[in-house]
Amino acid sequence: MKHKIALGSAQFGLTYGISNKIGQVHEGEVQEILALAKKYQINTLDTAIAYGESEKVLGAVGVEGWDVISKLSALPDGVNDVGEWLELEVINSCRRLKVESLHGVLLHRPADLLGEHGAELQDALYRVKKKGLVDKIGISVYEPSELDQFFHLMKFDIVQAPFSLVDRRMQESGWLKRLQETGCEFHARSVFLQGLLLMTQQQRPSQFDRWQPVWQQLDSLLKEADVTAVQACLAYVSSIEEVTKVILGVESRAQLEEIFTALTTSLQSVPAGLSVADKELLNPALWGDK
Repeated sequence: MKHKIALGSAQFGLTYGISNKIGQVHEGEVQEILALAKKYQINTLDTAIAYGESEKVLGAVGVEGWDVISKLSALPDGVNDVGEWLELEVINSCRRLKVESLHGVLLHRPADLLGEHGAELQDALYRVKKKGLVDKIGISVYEPSELDQFFHLMKFDIVQAPFSLVDRRMQESGWLKRLQETGCEFHARSVFLQGLLLMTQQQRPSQFDRWQPVWQQLDSLLKEADVTAVQACLAYVSSIEEVTKVILGVESRAQLEEIFTALTTSLQSVPAGLSVADKELLNPALWGDK
């Protein structure tokens, strides 16, 4: 079965996500998740220097043969040689992961491209690609308006951003089409909005009650289509032609089993009213204490 799934690894290095019940995934479970993912022909891993011990855990478990994409942390203050810093960051990621090179490296804070060292940063990214330390370069963003600022600066191979049943900003802004036209891959993350879209009315924290019309529409969709929330979220994002990869973080082998069982579903239609523009819902950084 052809699919777009890539494995996210934030949970392997941190306690991550509003619906996380078990904390950081232990190494033995990571090994089982990766073995099952291979069986399901998942070959892309998404990680980041900022994901705690994620790179180290993946290196210990072994990721030879995987396409590993990592994200650089923000450019530190007072860096004298941006090229040297970036190359060393990539080399250190490779060392932790125990691989020769990375499939991709993304800027976790692309705003650095607009700073005083922006031009050096661009050169440094092109250089690590030319040297064969990485195959692809790109950026991770929170919303399409960021692409308006960065996309003209350099040639990106990958853009990663949130995209889900309720967050269709990348599509509605026209950016998905633009990325496809320029040959740039789009990797969708936050497909379940950190698990919020999978919660029942009873499980959902009361701070999200003000978006009640959204939850009602979601419940109606699930009922009418006779699908689970996992099925609906995956069916929608996977069906979008311009989405190259769908990054999913899992906490257990059982969750990955559930995801693959859910992948056989398709949706006939999705209510337009499910599309939300409110950043206070779409950006977990704005959720405050849960």
